[in-house]
Amino acid sequence: MGTFGFYGSLSRDPRLKVPILRTIIVRASSSPPQVEFSRRQVLERVDEELAKGNERAALGLVKDSQGKPGGLRCFGSARQVPQRLYTLDELKLNGIETALLLSPIDATLGAIERNLQLAALAGGLSAWNLLGLSPQQIFYISLGLLFLWTFDSHEAGHFLIAYLIGILPRGYTISSLDALKKEGSLNVQAGTSFVDFEFLEEVNAGKVSATTLNKFSCIALAGVATEYLLFGCAEGGLADINQLDSLLKGLGFTQKKADSQVRWAVLNSVLLLRRHEAARGKLAEAMSEGKSVGYCIDVMEGAIGNADI
Repeated sequence: MGTFGFYGSLSRDPRLKVPILRTIIVRASSSPPQVEFSRRQVLERVDEELAKGNERAALGLVKDSQGKPGGLRCFGSARQVPQRLYTLDELKLNGIETALLLSPIDATLGAIERNLQLAALAGGLSAWNLLGLSPQQIFYISLGLLFLWTFDSHEAGHFLIAYLIGILPRGYTISSLDALKKEGSLNVQAGTSFVDFEFLEEVNAGKVSATTLNKFSCIALAGVATEYLLFGCAEGGLADINQLDSLLKGLGFTQKKADSQVRWAVLNSVLLLRRHEAARGKLAEAMSEGKSVGYCIDVMEGAIGNADI
């Protein structure tokens, strides 16, 4: 709504010898117009740039919409724990057993067997007979579903944490079939890729900043942190941990310094994932449906309230 301003002007009445003040009332213009950003429109353009391989342009669009009305609120806006040396006891006080999180095991088959036993006790045998499926067929169906659900959840953890701490996801694959559809090849490992040219530039320059290392560490551990929160232990993610370990060794970290970096990243990632569990769940669902990066970001933005960032 506009405001009223009063402006005076000098004029002379022909009957008087002195000037008089004429008051003119005008409606002042409202505050300078701000460009309203449509989050979905911005994200559609982000998808277009990513599809063309224009990563810098895509990242520029995201950064430009930060803080704008209707823009992206959550990119790089996460509240993170202070970085310092955390003891194992401090992690335990936050409900984190590092032995279960940082020592991934392949317990998938065991989990399937337990699920089959529970299904049988709950009347699963009747369902097998009704559908005409053998226990072996049910086993393979359950195995496939569990792998897909685990991959969705694992990759959603990487995707969510990256976005919250300011790294733009570039794309993702959650299975070999997904890789075949998106990349036209089965020789592509399932996972999430990121717009990481800034990180690569630092690596090539031989100096990785603390800020960049912190982001990389959290992203690398986000998958196993997600599995830990969902299953009570990490059943995969060895490649993620080995990748981070190789980076820290390459940077010449001592064991104590590496432990400090990993413990902080674990605590930070777990607390972020706990805070945004609802958003991660919706993100995993969108990823399981093969939605675009922009669509997935829109889902996250819509699921996170201002007070939760």
